[in-house]
Amino acid sequence: MPEIKQPKTVAIITADLISGAFIEETLKADGFSVSRYNDLASAWQVLPAAPPDALIVCEKLPDGAALDFLPPLLRRQPALPTLLLAERESAALLRAALTAGVTDCLFKPLAADTLLTTLRGAMERSARLRDWGLLQARRTTDSLRARLDGLETLTRLGQAITSTLDIDGVLTAIVEAAVELTGAEEGSLLLLDSTTGELYMRAAKNFDQNFVRTFRLAISDTLAGSVLRSGQPVVLDDSTPTKIKTSYLVQRLAYVPLKLHGSIIGVLGVDNRTQKSLNREHTVKVLLALAEYAVIALENSRLYGEMETRRRELESILTGIQDGVMVFGADQRLIMLNPAARAVLKLGDENLAGRLASELILDNDLLHLVESAGQTLSNVTEFETDGRSWSVHVNTIPDVGVALLLHDITHLKKMDKIKSEFVHTVSHDLRSPLTAILGYVELIDRAGPVTDLQRSFIQRVQASVQNITKLVNDLVSLGQVEAGFDTQKELVYLDQIVAYVSEQFQKQLQAKEQNLQITLPDPCPPISANPVQIRQMFEHLLDNAIKYTPNAGRIAIHGEVEEDQIIVQVSDTGLGIPQLDLSYVFDKFYRGSNVTGDVHGVGLGLAIVRSIVENHGGRIWVESTPNQGSVFTVVLPLAQL
Repeated sequence: MPEIKQPKTVAIITADLISGAFIEETLKADGFSVSRYNDLASAWQVLPAAPPDALIVCEKLPDGAALDFLPPLLRRQPALPTLLLAERESAALLRAALTAGVTDCLFKPLAADTLLTTLRGAMERSARLRDWGLLQARRTTDSLRARLDGLETLTRLGQAITSTLDIDGVLTAIVEAAVELTGAEEGSLLLLDSTTGELYMRAAKNFDQNFVRTFRLAISDTLAGSVLRSGQPVVLDDSTPTKIKTSYLVQRLAYVPLKLHGSIIGVLGVDNRTQKSLNREHTVKVLLALAEYAVIALENSRLYGEMETRRRELESILTGIQDGVMVFGADQRLIMLNPAARAVLKLGDENLAGRLASELILDNDLLHLVESAGQTLSNVTEFETDGRSWSVHVNTIPDVGVALLLHDITHLKKMDKIKSEFVHTVSHDLRSPLTAILGYVELIDRAGPVTDLQRSFIQRVQASVQNITKLVNDLVSLGQVEAGFDTQKELVYLDQIVAYVSEQFQKQLQAKEQNLQITLPDPCPPISANPVQIRQMFEHLLDNAIKYTPNAGRIAIHGEVEEDQIIVQVSDTGLGIPQLDLSYVFDKFYRGSNVTGDVHGVGLGLAIVRSIVENHGGRIWVESTPNQGSVFTVVLPLAQL
């Protein structure tokens, strides 16, 4: 009968029920046989006598630390693939894990594919080492231990290089490994000083520290210099001692180059001062392998240093910005914020990195913008705190998350209030004389006959007075909205209002051969609003779109419901608005710098629209590209039925 293949056994030691269950179910689903222990004591009773094929142990357990428990176990079973499960990665933990003999590390949050890949890799690596060791053990040679030790040393170095940023520690470990694996007495790693053109000692083994600190070596007429120039290893093994420019005698010496992107940045070398020999071929192979590790470590350190420099520059920039800036990751956790944002949101001085947006932002509208960034049409809001007004913009950053920008608009709000009070007062004072002028002009015909020329003058006066009267009426209407008059609200259906307003503008649309497309939700939920003001809002928005869109252009009114609000966009293919004008288009009497004189208007329509929207608890903003068109977005809360 064919032999039945037994499943591989994995022991899990963890008190974390969720992680333990996740690991157990994942491994069982992949065909492993799993045994699970909640503490070290229960595991210690079983594992020494019945070792599994692999071991996964949590860093912290109720009755002790895993790194204290593992060394005695692994001394008995050194080939046991052992994975350490830790909360977060750190250089100190990785060094301690390597010292304890751990094969590899896992970090939370744990993914199934990462778990299985790491476990299989550890088991395969352990199996390879075990098979290779058994094969060589049968030959019972001393070289076996040396090479096995070398392999383990290289493995530890490789893990250290990829898991720590302690460049001094890594380079020192590389030099120590070079001395140990080649049987040399001393070792050094020399780097080229680009300023002086000399070599200096970056790491050393068995050299006096004062000598290391002061060591400088010219690259001309030296063995190390010849390696820099040729890019080839150099081995000195003559029987006669040779004095080189390091001021010490050596009997045997080997140097190999450190190559980075085709350039030689230094040399790695070992030497013997006694007659003890160096195996030329073995020494060069070991040094070349370790030189690769050294170059990787140096490059990692350089890249990390550049990244840290950029990070500090960014922090300096953010600190100097008066506007508040917050950046959240895709998981809604804080990545960075500047002092201005701390002050606005009253977040104190503690380290808040990694905290959820819901823990830091108390304003519901602000939090909704962050949580729904990139998923809704609204990305702007305003809020007040401590008597100050803030404009808030939320932008999605690809591959990063969400950026929240807070701009202080208190002074703009104050200026707007002063301007509104002035305009309201003046408009009321102008109404009476305008009415009198228009009345007397209409009485001229009754006073006696007038010539055709005089009649033309009278008509011009009447048209001018009517235009001024319309302007005053708009000012009064704006003042009433801003003052909160006519606040009576009822259930209003936007689809009905839009249909009524669009019917009013059919003549203008036909005259310019413009196409109006309306797409609103069906059914359209109601809002609680003043119907007259909502009608005025759409009249001004549609009038604007028609005026600034050329003949045969397209105009669209699009709406959609998102949670407890309705978002309506009025878009056109007209003149567009220059970027510098966007922040002023809702100001009174402001007209875009690209508007020509043949387009009539005084710049009050959008100011009225904004006041109506804000009076209904909504928000409005505009996005525009010159010569391509504009999109006005209005967000209004739905009625609470």
